[in-house]
Amino acid sequence: MKSLIYFTATLLLLTSPLIAQPVVRTVDVCVYGGSSGGVMAAYAAKKMGKTVLLIEPGRHLGGLTTGGLGYTDIGNKYAISGLALDYYRRLGKHYGNFEQWIFEPSVAEKLFKEYIKRADVPVVFNHRIVSVKKVNGAIEEITLETPLSSVVHPVRAVRAKMFIDASYEGDLLARAGVSYTVGREANSQYKETWNGVQLLDKHQFPDGIDPYKVPGKPESGLLWGISPEKVAATGAGDKKVQAYNFRICLSSDPTNMLPITQPEGYDPSRYELLLRYLEKKPAKDLWGFLKFDLMPNKKTDINNNGPFSTDMIGMNYDYPEASYDRRAQIQREHELYTKGLLYFIGHDPRMPEHLRKEMLRWGYPKDEYTDNGHWSPQMYVREARRMIGEYVMTQANCEGKDIVNDAVGMAAYTMDSHNCQRIVIEKNGVKMVKNEGNVEVGGFPPYPISYRSLVPRQDECKNLLVPVCLSASHIAYGSIRMEPVFMVLGQSAAVAASLAIDQKQPVQRVNIAALQKILRDNPLLDGSTPDVVVDNDDAGRVTLTGDWKKDSRGGYGRSLVIDDTKGQTTKTVRFTPSLPKAGQYDVYTYLPRRPDASSQTTLLIGNGKTAQPVVLKRDAVQVVGQTSGTWVKVGRFALPAGQQSYVEITNQQADGAVVADAVQWIAVNEK
Repeated sequence: MKSLIYFTATLLLLTSPLIAQPVVRTVDVCVYGGSSGGVMAAYAAKKMGKTVLLIEPGRHLGGLTTGGLGYTDIGNKYAISGLALDYYRRLGKHYGNFEQWIFEPSVAEKLFKEYIKRADVPVVFNHRIVSVKKVNGAIEEITLETPLSSVVHPVRAVRAKMFIDASYEGDLLARAGVSYTVGREANSQYKETWNGVQLLDKHQFPDGIDPYKVPGKPESGLLWGISPEKVAATGAGDKKVQAYNFRICLSSDPTNMLPITQPEGYDPSRYELLLRYLEKKPAKDLWGFLKFDLMPNKKTDINNNGPFSTDMIGMNYDYPEASYDRRAQIQREHELYTKGLLYFIGHDPRMPEHLRKEMLRWGYPKDEYTDNGHWSPQMYVREARRMIGEYVMTQANCEGKDIVNDAVGMAAYTMDSHNCQRIVIEKNGVKMVKNEGNVEVGGFPPYPISYRSLVPRQDECKNLLVPVCLSASHIAYGSIRMEPVFMVLGQSAAVAASLAIDQKQPVQRVNIAALQKILRDNPLLDGSTPDVVVDNDDAGRVTLTGDWKKDSRGGYGRSLVIDDTKGQTTKTVRFTPSLPKAGQYDVYTYLPRRPDASSQTTLLIGNGKTAQPVVLKRDAVQVVGQTSGTWVKVGRFALPAGQQSYVEITNQQADGAVVADAVQWIAVNEK
């Protein structure tokens, strides 16, 4: 009888779903990290015919794209391709537009879930990596843990032919023994000028703001957040990490908002520097110290703005290599700091009354982050580990001085670093507070990202790709680290992993030409007809009549051409595509935002037999978001295959500047 009872109890223990035994999963491709790049990597690998497992340490997909960063950092739309571009066009359909770069977090996450569902990608949530087993220089297995006892079917380990680290922290690459760095390189290391320590004027305190708790009394101690460390020489390297924050989604809809209340551990003295800053530089509105970008449905994406804002400067140095518990603590500290700042602005009687009243118009959105107290679960980890791989992207790549020939994506954003420390300097005998580390240097066209920057050195690991914590210097990473680019690189990494499996080769020996051909000819990995884009820089496909001026600012791609003679003499620019098949095409032209633009632009749409004029009105074109221009629909036309069709932009009846930049043809009923 005792034996029967023991057997029954053991059977129940082994079969109970609440305490199910951990399992080992085996797949072709394992993607670690459900960031935007991770979702696209998993989707792409599945579309390439591979078995896939996506592991997300948290509870949500999409990383920062779903975590509040709804005001997309684009740089130049020329750089966005493949599944990433498809994502923003699907968002456009949701909002009734061609493309949508400004969106709500919940809408963004719903769309990522749709990708996962369409490809039937299995996702394991609430699991995080513990260790890596390597055999002969390749990862054989990763071991996982789950901090939540409620996980019904925990996964103990994953074995795969290929691994993709799509986390913001680079936890898989680090445990695999791959070389990486944290912080800022000295300028001398890669012959750069904008890396290392930089004490510049943007997001900076004006001169004269006292750093001490009691003004003029150093013995009273420094205000919270100010480091006693002396600033190093310009360009010196260190291990300091640029500031993190939260991209804040608030609502002004009274029916969809919860009040901003005093958070746990609230300490108003932490925000004393904001008061001192506003004394020196009064703000007309909240935009004076918060980057207050508006989202659909009366919501926001609030980012750091100015010398004292949402960035928690100097409080994240140990985050990249910290334990999971310590990271959770750092994230909680950032959350409480930010919630405290919002509460301080709206309730501290020392804040100007007009700012308090304006802040009280906003609250936490009831319909966002409903499982996390209506607050984003994703801190903005701008930079953590960076792999040191087969090739290191540097400032020279950003500026077009070094151009790689193994491109698997493009970047186009300004070389951007947020502040790294808040320190005291002495100027003309006066001690004052300053921020250090902010850099914003742009003005360059889109540039290619090397495939070799996604892979480790072959002697370190043969079956790992890293599309997020890729191999780049601090300042180059600041240009590359944009969510749409992570999606592009995630797709490229997945296609490369699939080719490596098929070719039975290490990732370092993937046929780059074959990889580039798939990305170019089958960008959505579903066999649909690729969009055809002709840019003004495409030699052989663009014909200029008349004297057009070239301009490298504000366009699509590397440049645009412009005529500002107001039609005094007829000038034209003809864009000639090579259409893969006959059929209906939606035709778009790219129009940049220009104050001197003509009130109308005349185009001729040719099909090889006839030419149809179309007039675009400037007032009907709306450019929104962090972009210089937008695609404007010209119309839908029946066009033949080959090179018989064209779009011709003319300066006829122009009363201002006419721009010819780029034209695209999208096959109907396929997207």
